[in-house]
Amino acid sequence: MRKMQSENLSQLLNQLRFTPLKKRRKQLAATEILLETIKPDKEYPFAFVCYRITGFQLRETKLSEVIKGEQLAEDLRIFISKLSGRIAEPVELSKEKVYTVEQLAEELTVSTKTIRRWQKKGLAGRKYIFEDRKKRFGFKKSAVEKFLKSNSELSSKAGQFERMTKKDRRKIIKMANDLRGKTNLSRYQIIEKISEKVGRCHETVRYTLLKYDKSHPDKQIFKKGWGVVNSEQAAELYRLYKQGTEVSELQKRFERSKSSIYRLINRRRVRALLSHKIEYIISDEFLEDNSKDEILGEPLSITSEASLKPAGGNLTKYLRELQSTPVFNREQEVEFFRRYNYLKYLVCINRTTIKIENTSSKSLDTMEKYLEEAESIKKTLIQANLRLVVNIARKHTRDETVLTDLISDGNVSLMKAVEKFDYTKGFRFSTYATWIIAKNFARKIPAERVRAARTKELAGTDVERDMRIDESADFAAIERARSSLVEVIKNDLNEREQYIILNHYGLLGTSVKKKKKTLLQIGEDLNLSKERVRQIELLALQKLRQLLSIEQFELLTEE
Repeated sequence: MRKMQSENLSQLLNQLRFTPLKKRRKQLAATEILLETIKPDKEYPFAFVCYRITGFQLRETKLSEVIKGEQLAEDLRIFISKLSGRIAEPVELSKEKVYTVEQLAEELTVSTKTIRRWQKKGLAGRKYIFEDRKKRFGFKKSAVEKFLKSNSELSSKAGQFERMTKKDRRKIIKMANDLRGKTNLSRYQIIEKISEKVGRCHETVRYTLLKYDKSHPDKQIFKKGWGVVNSEQAAELYRLYKQGTEVSELQKRFERSKSSIYRLINRRRVRALLSHKIEYIISDEFLEDNSKDEILGEPLSITSEASLKPAGGNLTKYLRELQSTPVFNREQEVEFFRRYNYLKYLVCINRTTIKIENTSSKSLDTMEKYLEEAESIKKTLIQANLRLVVNIARKHTRDETVLTDLISDGNVSLMKAVEKFDYTKGFRFSTYATWIIAKNFARKIPAERVRAARTKELAGTDVERDMRIDESADFAAIERARSSLVEVIKNDLNEREQYIILNHYGLLGTSVKKKKKTLLQIGEDLNLSKERVRQIELLALQKLRQLLSIEQFELLTEE
């Protein structure tokens, strides 16, 4: 179920958790009554909605939100579902009959999808605890009768179907047994065939056979479980498909039609895409009409993946292997980061239009291809900068055992730097990566150990010769930049801005252990709201962006 579009209504639902149970039940009933009165083409102030649900009159300051009727009706249905789920009563306590979705579909001889559609048209229901002690959506008989009476067209349509007799059910069961024994059809295909012959909808036949199998466990027509494929089965199906199992084999194994198998596979692919966290650096050129041809026109040369940790702790061998890693000039580097971020941008834009139930394999193929290429580019960029990590690590220690661990940690920081680097600002990635990696090392190594490592005499080893790189990383510059950063803040910001920046970004502590405060904590110190603190912080950062160098500003804002 999707989230409510109205933030105020969502907050109201959260606040109701703290009201007494008896009062919440009254509020639930009031919400159901309100839902029945909502007109899709009208608009409703949130203050009106709140008053109808809680009886509480909001202050004038909160009267601003106006909700369209169509959106409000959908939000109220979600509101009722969630609130009734928290305070669900056993169905036996109801004074009248309560139908589940399936029972109501059978009673009216329509599909469960039709019942779901009716819910959107105003069929009122809430969650109950049924006999199996599970919470399900249920509909009171009076609510169903009221809905059908007020929707005469739907009522007459439902009435056109003849109620199933025992003879009809026996006929369906016999046909299913015959088809099961004489053919190799799947359960879905058998139900479809019976549906065509007896003139009943697929869902009616399916529910009849399901009910028979549940009440006759020793004479079941279909041995495997009924209902939708659960998450474990769907995961197994998708795993087998990715391993190369034929769809025909999956049909037999899971007793589903070919279209159902592909639908289940595509659902898993859509969910994987929607849950995939994607961050990218936006550029104005991404929005241009010919951006796709311009950026993706020519393929880039992408190298294979390099090891991110010296195998077996053999540092010398690892360094020699790095000699074959690519080295990019400024133009090549920009082109890689440009393409890398644009591919992720395309996926983010395209996946806003996909739906779990209706997305073509072709569009999924395209998005997955973009993500695969982006991941390959990321590996290439990491590979090209692995020597940089070793160079910075050597400035912190000469102990080869410690150095090996530092390189591994530094490579993790390098991967994060590739994700966050803004290539549009015009400086080299090695400069930015140096800040990130050195900051990580400064947190991990005690200050005394760093100073001791720097006083050791450098030996003329193979490690020294192997680690010559075009971009030199000067850690001392980082310390100088940090000191001058604090100086600029104190000289050019007012007292309140200084307090917010210094405390929020941990500039009052040491580089090893920073003392940070949240915006809420700072607001309490200054007797300001969290939002006001955020506004002051943004103004201060705008000033600093003009006063600080690129490196200093990155050092300040990088978490």
